[in-house]
Amino acid sequence: MGIIKAICISDKRGIQKHEVERAVLDPRWGIAGDAHGGDWHRQVSLLSYEKVEEFRDRGAEVGPGAFAENLLVEGFDFRAMPVGSRFGSGTAVLEMTQIGKECHTHCQIYQKMGDCIMPREGVFAVVLQGGEIAVGDELTLLPPSEAPRKLRAAVLILSDKGSRGEREDKCGPLMERMLKEADYDTVETLVIPDEGKQIEEELIRFSEGRQVDLVLTSGGTGFSSRDVTPEATMAVASRMVPGIAEAMRAYSMQITKRAMLSRGVAAIRGRTLIVNLPGSPKAVEESLSYVLPELAHGLEILRGEAEDCART
Repeated sequence: MGIIKAICISDKRGIQKHEVERAVLDPRWGIAGDAHGGDWHRQVSLLSYEKVEEFRDRGAEVGPGAFAENLLVEGFDFRAMPVGSRFGSGTAVLEMTQIGKECHTHCQIYQKMGDCIMPREGVFAVVLQGGEIAVGDELTLLPPSEAPRKLRAAVLILSDKGSRGEREDKCGPLMERMLKEADYDTVETLVIPDEGKQIEEELIRFSEGRQVDLVLTSGGTGFSSRDVTPEATMAVASRMVPGIAEAMRAYSMQITKRAMLSRGVAAIRGRTLIVNLPGSPKAVEESLSYVLPELAHGLEILRGEAEDCART
């Protein structure tokens, strides 16, 4: 059980949050009146009170809201909890959706202390059920749902023109549809440029921050100097899975011999499988329809829910 030590909001983005005694949690927004809410997976940010106290012991002069957290909570080490953890306070229910936060520009705290705890210790949640909360209220870790958890996926589209809005992305919606038909829950679809470092950052965020089971990428697997998706995937991988990419190429070779020119790879990072797909909708549908039915068993092994692939 935890205790809400502080509730912090900001009226507009770009300013420090200020404390309030009470707040309303709204499933359509997050915390009513907080400018960082919205219809997305980071409606409410949470930070462990103990982590802030440790930071203060190092000489930092920080108060509630200094790290842009909405809820400062005593009694939980949020960083050690899995994505999907649910918390209740009164009638309100929150579900953790992401651990940590990418930091593109160092804040004043980092500039002064050489460190900031929010990028690694902060977590984010969505409001599943609304209600009113107040400073001093209990926050309870709820038991896991008894319903079987769906496999969770993320889709990453690599396209310079698509990221600039100069080309309509048709691969993302296609992959979302195919994942839905295979009973996956697609938690996020993102279109970014063919920049290796950015690709690496998003693959790490999907695997570690959002803890998805499967990441499907589309694009950047050819011979162009901007085609760096395989290299970015290998850079973040802990293990390679060559059989998946080999199987897709072998299958596509029956349709077009140009499939041999694909450099896509498949790899594992932690408990997440990353699979590179081609950049055209036709090739995506051909490749994904061939391998998707077989991936679930591998993901169950990765999650520790199945033992092996042996057949009797």
